[in-house]
Amino acid sequence: MVMIARRMVLSVWLMVMMAGAAACASRLPDFARIVRENRAAVVNISSTEVVKGMVPGFGFGRPGMSGVPANPLFHGGPRGQEPAPPRLLTKSLGSGFIIGANGYIVTCAHVINHAKRVIVKLADNRDYVARVVGLDTKSDVALLKIPVTGLATVHIGHASRLEVGDWVLAIGAPFGFENSATAGIVSAVGRNLPGSDYMPFIQTDVPINPGNSGGPLFNTRGQVIGINSQIYSRTGGFMGLSFAIPINLAMRVSHDLKTSGRVPWGWLGVTIQDVTRKLAASFDLRKPYGALVSEVLPGSPAAHSRLKAGDVIVRYDGHPIARSSQLPPLVGFSPIGTAARLKVIRNGHPETLSVVVGALPEVLPTSYARPQPKPHHNGSLGLSLQDLSAHERRELGVSHGVFVEAVSRGPGERAGIAPGDVILSLAGHRVMNVPAFMAILAHVTARQPVPILIHRDGSSVFLALTK
Repeated sequence: MVMIARRMVLSVWLMVMMAGAAACASRLPDFARIVRENRAAVVNISSTEVVKGMVPGFGFGRPGMSGVPANPLFHGGPRGQEPAPPRLLTKSLGSGFIIGANGYIVTCAHVINHAKRVIVKLADNRDYVARVVGLDTKSDVALLKIPVTGLATVHIGHASRLEVGDWVLAIGAPFGFENSATAGIVSAVGRNLPGSDYMPFIQTDVPINPGNSGGPLFNTRGQVIGINSQIYSRTGGFMGLSFAIPINLAMRVSHDLKTSGRVPWGWLGVTIQDVTRKLAASFDLRKPYGALVSEVLPGSPAAHSRLKAGDVIVRYDGHPIARSSQLPPLVGFSPIGTAARLKVIRNGHPETLSVVVGALPEVLPTSYARPQPKPHHNGSLGLSLQDLSAHERRELGVSHGVFVEAVSRGPGERAGIAPGDVILSLAGHRVMNVPAFMAILAHVTARQPVPILIHRDGSSVFLALTK
């Protein structure tokens, strides 16, 4: 009887384990189906270009640029002479995907930028010379066209439905290995990266390597929800941090490229920054959130509105702004000429105002010149300050302020003030000269953070100063 009972227990345990394994398997995505249904719509892209010297290696940047370095054993000149900079014909391998049966293909702009010739190879090994319809470096999106019809296309999804933890799959040609599939999960959404202010990236842990750039990122329904664009790497290979362009934004860029060959980006003309804990206290905010306006550029759309430095933008056209990185994409994709409604916190109180969105100019002029030293020392803050002449203000691109000649130990250094800064305002009051600064400082409460606005290297930023 004991043996029978043990066998029954063992049988039940095995059934439970098998049922659990089956349940786990049923919850996993059918990646094989996604690959089968979309392989024909993913393409391999190669381009040729002539460059001088060595090809830059990887760091924090865009994968997909692979080149052949100069042979260290061959210099091409007489022995003992300095060789001329080599001109290298490099191949830049990347991926793309077909969005139109008549030959329209989306990829990353950096894959084909500066290329002499772009070749698209289909999954059935046919290849075609592609025409570059247009590319946009701000979004890193490019649109190609090949002379063929009847092609398989991908299904387009929407990145706004993604959640952290969702399964995703990439198909591309890492290191030239075509139609390679890798999978992972969404690690974060709305990620802002250096040099890409207008794009809220999807972060994943999908293994992405050089050659995956421009390839599609699929959800479990087999829909494209992103374009694999960048990696963070100290080695040049995958380190667990991959970034994709949201497909809904990429398709808007592609539409503009197809219709006009360029992308009109919206612009307010403000410099913004995150609100830190100390800055929140100095601006009477209950918590750190929103986009703090540190500068309104002269002649910009914002300059013709009631928006001013010190305002904290917490909502843009109904969209809440928790971090400053959320604002540029919303502004960038706003139709030019429309009035955007902004909710701001000013002096601790909410206000609503509107700004007519303008077109982002190609170049924003900045200038910087260091005045001749004529300092006034403020021992309590550890700052050496000096007044600015009218000529010096023009050279620095400011209308007022005092110049920081030197910084020693003290509250100024702890706040982050550095030599070369121009102090524009303190505790919400404009600083016209050193005596005015000293008068404002005299009314600042000790051990209470107050905002101090500085101008540094052509732009303005708020710091929190505690006296």
